Amino acid sequence: MEQTVVKFYQTGTFTVGNRLLAPEQRTVQANTERSNSLNSGHRACQGCGEALGARYAIDAAMRATDGQLIAANATGCLEVFSTPYPETSWQMPWIHSLFGNAAAVATGIAAAMRVKGRSEVRVVAQGGDGGTTDICLSGMFERNDDVLYICYDNEAYMNTGVQRSSATPPAARTATTMPVGPHPGNVFGQGKNLPRIAMAHEIPYVATATVADLRDLEYKVTKAMSIHGARYIHIFVPCPLGWGAASHDTILLARLVRETGFFPVFEAERGEVTGVSKIRRRVPIEDYLKPQKRFAHLFGAKPDIETIARLQAIADRNIRRFGLLDQEA
Repeated sequence: MEQTVVKFYQTGTFTVGNRLLAPEQRTVQANTERSNSLNSGHRACQGCGEALGARYAIDAAMRATDGQLIAANATGCLEVFSTPYPETSWQMPWIHSLFGNAAAVATGIAAAMRVKGRSEVRVVAQGGDGGTTDICLSGMFERNDDVLYICYDNEAYMNTGVQRSSATPPAARTATTMPVGPHPGNVFGQGKNLPRIAMAHEIPYVATATVADLRDLEYKVTKAMSIHGARYIHIFVPCPLGWGAASHDTILLARLVRETGFFPVFEAERGEVTGVSKIRRRVPIEDYLKPQKRFAHLFGAKPDIETIARLQAIADRNIRRFGLLDQEA
């Protein structure tokens, strides 16, 4: 049977009719020659933002390196759902590391390739927010090792039962920050902002992205692979199961978190912000919080107006800090 020629392509957000883009304008995922590095058959939950983010990011990295790529993957959801023994969904050289040493393992791979004279082989390290934000990357950044580290941030330890991580937002319900007491959910004033910590090391490239903007994510991964030295990309990946959100709302939530300013999308080089994704239509923080059961305690019979206002203040500060609105840039 002859293969059917594909005439129309998914062009990502803002598709105009069935307009056929020139090959150089198509996204990696809209190209029949994509590598499918994270292939079908994995066991991610329906609507998993992490599976989507990894597929986008690694396929973009594979194209940017002409397939000369090795990945080190920390223990976590991405590793567990993609490699249930003895199976794997990875169609590339892939190494499972422990929870806290993906950066170190990736550094060792890069060093081995350098010793072997294989300068064309590039290295990516992958981990969730738990293995990334709670366990130090500073050594890799300080040494400026030639590794791209990608954090898939679903804001808790989802693989082990939805426990709080240092990326869990204030007021969120997790298994270890229950919605009880006078100040329910995760406390304010804790946690880490890993993109800004990475910027403080003045490494060559730092960027944030969401699974709601495929072109932006692929662009940033491609750019990162064109640079040598330590690089860091922080991708916002909603988790329907852990957040208590509908599986069909994954992209919606990733779009709303940017439009509220709660998750600023930007890129930086050598510690300086070089570009931001402007907010197209600013929306209040409630629009992002309400679809998630982890924030349901804020919207009971008596809404917690004070806590909602504090979360809105965080979004407002991000908007000012990164110039996310044209009139406030």
